[in-house]
Amino acid sequence: MSAVVPVRALVADDEPLLRGHLRSLLARMWPELEVVAEARNGREAVEAFERDQPQVVFLDIHMPGLNGVEAARQIGRRALLVFVTAYEQYAVQAFEQGAIDYLVKPFDEPRLADTIARVRERLAGGATPAADDAGLEAVLQRLAAQLRSGGAAPVYLQWIRASVGSSVRLIPVDRIHYLRSDEKYTLVVWEEGEALIRKSIRELTEELDPERFVQIHRSTIVNLHRIEQIQRGPNETAEVHLKGRSEVLPVSRSYLHLFRQM
Repeated sequence: MSAVVPVRALVADDEPLLRGHLRSLLARMWPELEVVAEARNGREAVEAFERDQPQVVFLDIHMPGLNGVEAARQIGRRALLVFVTAYEQYAVQAFEQGAIDYLVKPFDEPRLADTIARVRERLAGGATPAADDAGLEAVLQRLAAQLRSGGAAPVYLQWIRASVGSSVRLIPVDRIHYLRSDEKYTLVVWEEGEALIRKSIRELTEELDPERFVQIHRSTIVNLHRIEQIQRGPNETAEVHLKGRSEVLPVSRSYLHLFRQM
């Protein structure tokens, strides 16, 4: 007998508990499935897909930065897509053509079992994603239009997980003063202290609310609500002074335009 070839899968969701829950259910209900990668946002999902080439991708629709719909458009017909959403209207309106399967949060085992059965049937039939779903792009366009039209508000980070000593702290983003990075780590400075996280400024810029946080330097993001004043200097320079803190943050010339009307 020939050995069973495992099916590779990617799970993308910005909530670690939901990723873990889905992964544990899949391990129990579909033992032949191998989850080869997890992702916290659409950008990571695309990168993981290009690296690991899974046949099945579970994508949360609402993720910070690049959302699941845009990630799906980049992955295209190279994988079987399963969207995970907390919004029932997307399940009704965007998937009625049967082009993409979906799970509505909080999903239960019977619903997941139905999805697994459909995906396994497609894989067993040898159908490529392209042949199985000629209308994929049309469905994604409809869903992207719904998101742009305000079907649901953008989802931004509400807190940041950081290691402080031997514990893990959940830092509310509204209590953060600023973030400053080097090549590998980013320093998070908030009301109660400082902590290092392994996340780049580029990632944080995509995930934080642009109405509250702005990048003022290639290595620095500041909370607008924590700024006391902007001190202009010679030769198109400026410095940010924060409320209740002694640090002075330089504003690079590339970002000075953000404060011209202040």
